[in-house]
Amino acid sequence: MKNCKRCGFQLTNDANYCSKCGTSVKETRTEEFKVSADELVKTVKKLIHEGNVRKILIKDEKGKTLIEIPVTIGVVGTILAPWLAALGVIGALATNCTIVVEREKK
Repeated sequence: MKNCKRCGFQLTNDANYCSKCGTSVKETRTEEFKVSADELVKTVKKLIHEGNVRKILIKDEKGKTLIEIPVTIGVVGTILAPWLAALGVIGALATNCTIVVEREKK
């Protein structure tokens, strides 16, 4: 048996999500990319289309998280549009950003 990494609830070995808090119990890895504000929206779009991304965080030059985008299967079109608009505003305010990408381990 394994435990949820978020709440500690005991899970069955075949569980994909915690039945108590809903957290995914799949193993993840993170990557960081430094990009200029001009490349922010373009890079995030590319990452979303790759398909194995679970979450994207955008941080400013000081490391402060500006926005966290949960990426799920089926995030397309009108659901994605508000996130991209917000990224456009962040790109206008920040000069350099760090994109932190959480992916599922294969």
